[in-house]
Amino acid sequence: MGYNIVLIEPEIPNNTGNIGRLSLATGSNLHLVKPFGFEINDSRLKRAGLDYWQHLSVFIYENLAEFYSKNEGADMVYLSSHGEQNYTKIDFQENQFLIFGKESVGLPKELLSKNTEKTFHIPIHSEHVRSLNLANAVGVVVYEGLRALNY
Repeated sequence: MGYNIVLIEPEIPNNTGNIGRLSLATGSNLHLVKPFGFEINDSRLKRAGLDYWQHLSVFIYENLAEFYSKNEGADMVYLSSHGEQNYTKIDFQENQFLIFGKESVGLPKELLSKNTEKTFHIPIHSEHVRSLNLANAVGVVVYEGLRALNY
């Protein structure tokens, strides 16, 4: 029913924990691509995910190459403040991979340049804000996707 939420090199355990909880709440899978900015058993990760973490469908990859190898041919879209298309223009599909970058710098530039037609952004209406919190951005996109699919 849900999506495949992909976090490439997440840095903040609280964000990852909150996104894990969101994944479970929306029937989505969580994919985590190393390296992480924390240990997977970090208490902040578990606290943010509360007691839901053991019920979560989570996949961990050593690097981007392994992620792409194991998910070859999957429908993937990329979310970045550098995307030229509004996230509401995504052609949402069940089990789609929604790919987000790390908190400090987002997605790797080479990944964005290879996928410009599949890269979307969430509009920000203030020049004083360069990006949204990762957990908030994931929530916005996932729930828009569920709305688009009439869930």
